[in-house]
This record gives sequence, C-alpha cells and structure tokens, in this order.
Amino acid sequence: MYPDHPLADERGLSPIAFVLNVLWLVLGGALAALGWFVAALIMVITIIGIPWARAAFDNGVYTLWPFGAKPMARDRLYGEDIGTGPLGFLGNIIWFFLAGWWLALGHIFAAIGLAITIIGLPFAWAHLKLAGFALWPIGRTIVASNVRSGYYRRAY
Repeated sequence: MYPDHPLADERGLSPIAFVLNVLWLVLGGALAALGWFVAALIMVITIIGIPWARAAFDNGVYTLWPFGAKPMARDRLYGEDIGTGPLGFLGNIIWFFLAGWWLALGHIFAAIGLAITIIGLPFAWAHLKLAGFALWPIGRTIVASNVRSGYYRRAY
C-alpha cells in the first residue's frame, strides 16, 4: 500500500459503514482476511508466487474492511506501474484460471446464502464486491468509496 493510501484518510468512514465493518469482522470477516494474509505469506515463501502475493494481500485488506471501500485501477489513481501494464494483464489471466474464478464463485455462493435474510443483505453485497475483486485483482487497489480517478495522482 502507498503511504498516502485513501483508506488512511483522516475523514474516516460513515457511522453506518463503521458498524457494518465491525459486524463483518465479528461474524467471520476477520477469519477470511486472515486466510488471505496467510495465502499472501505462502506466496512470498514459495518465491514463484511473489507476483501474486500483493493481490492476495490486497484481497485480505479488502476482506478485512469492505464497507466504505471500493476497488479502483491503480493507474487511474497513481499512474502507470508494472502491475497496470501487459505484465499485470498476464498475471491476471494466470490468477483468473488458477484461483480467481473459484474464489469468486465461493463469494457468490456466500452472497446467495446471506441474501436469503434481510439482515444478511449488506453482507451479501460485500461478498459480491469481494467476488469481483477476486476475479481480477492485479493492477487494482482499494480506496475509500468517495475517491475519484486521479485523486491521489502524484506529480513527478
């Protein structure tokens, strides 16, 4: 993550997003995020998985605190980097076939199960957001919901 990452913004979350995030953490979000962080650590240890470790870590951050946040292409926010070009596209294709589609499918099944109850609807929506990010995470980052393209773009 970048030092001026939008999720570290001093404006904070809305009270509703904060309460939903706390409920999410207590009801299983913390465990799911821990799984992503362990997966990122294993990817780093295997060395061959290093290109995908950041994607797994970003998935963990998003899973930890999904309300009041959204994914956005990094190049629209910070400018071009290695993950936003052709290598990032190739990494996403490999990720999609090896992990992305079945991870997204798991989030979709969880969303369907949660959408059965009215209380579960916000959490079902969070799982659908996580499913979209799990499909194609490389070259994307997590930002606050109110951030627009170019908001944090640096001038070099």
